[in-house]
Amino acid sequence: MTRLIDAKLVFLGALLSAPLLLPTPALSLDNIEIMAPAAPGGGYDRTSRALQAAIEKEGLGKGITVINVGGAGGAIGLAQFIRNKSGRSDAMMVGGFGMVASFATNRSKVTLADVTPLARLTGEYNIVVVPTKSPIKSLKDLMERVKAGPRAVSWAGGSAGGNDHMLSASIVQASGVDPRQTNYIAFSGGGDSLASILGGQVTVGVGGYSELIEQVKAGNLRALGVSAVDRVPGVDMPTLREQGADVSFSNWRGVTAPPKLSNEQRQAYLALIDKVVKSPTWKTELEKNGWVDSYLPGDAFGTYITDETKSVTALLTTLGLIK
Repeated sequence: MTRLIDAKLVFLGALLSAPLLLPTPALSLDNIEIMAPAAPGGGYDRTSRALQAAIEKEGLGKGITVINVGGAGGAIGLAQFIRNKSGRSDAMMVGGFGMVASFATNRSKVTLADVTPLARLTGEYNIVVVPTKSPIKSLKDLMERVKAGPRAVSWAGGSAGGNDHMLSASIVQASGVDPRQTNYIAFSGGGDSLASILGGQVTVGVGGYSELIEQVKAGNLRALGVSAVDRVPGVDMPTLREQGADVSFSNWRGVTAPPKLSNEQRQAYLALIDKVVKSPTWKTELEKNGWVDSYLPGDAFGTYITDETKSVTALLTTLGLIK
């Protein structure tokens, strides 16, 4: 009897001393906050709101909100996301090529390697534009101006070191000028950049197709070219390459989750995004914004970010954008 009691006490003591294993809360499909790490009006903002629309219209969740946290090429928003949302099941953040480039240029302490990759979502070409009243009628005109006086040509676009900056510097280089002479003016959001272009405060603007095309269609801007390798079906616009600038660019955007997730949380996030990208609402958003479907989920997206960071850093160094 004494041995039986002792055995029970030993078992009870071991049970009480063991760590308490509580079930990890599953991802709530309601009240998710999506961060766009830039000011309203740009590609990250548009992508965030497209995700919001798809989740809600497809009945995958409700109460989805979008917040904008601009600054430092996305680093301020990313740092806030990591600090406030680690381990959480109610938050996502949109990011992309521009953040990778900006972080490399500015040697940011936080990068996309610090969050959980969910999926690359879209690809989008950039277009080069001038105000309709500009005397610059073609890319050839622009390149001649750059060659004559590179510092006299001002370029507006997104964050310093981002895809808009890289494209601008690449066109300057294609004009036979040191790309470090690019007179680039960075804006934290597409709305501010657009205002400067429309207001004639800069010579030329660079931005995503979806950000600028409505102003082109409205007759407020003239498109000089698109950064695709070949002509884009349905887009009545010459490429930069066919006009003498051997330059092409495709800007990608994706979505991430907070760091320090359980496997259950991560799988729930991945399942949600998979449903979103296969939905009719998402396909409508792609068509409406002129985005290319570039869906690449999970670990494959994480590997892509690593490889992209290496190649972008090499290009930025060549262009003299990494000091």
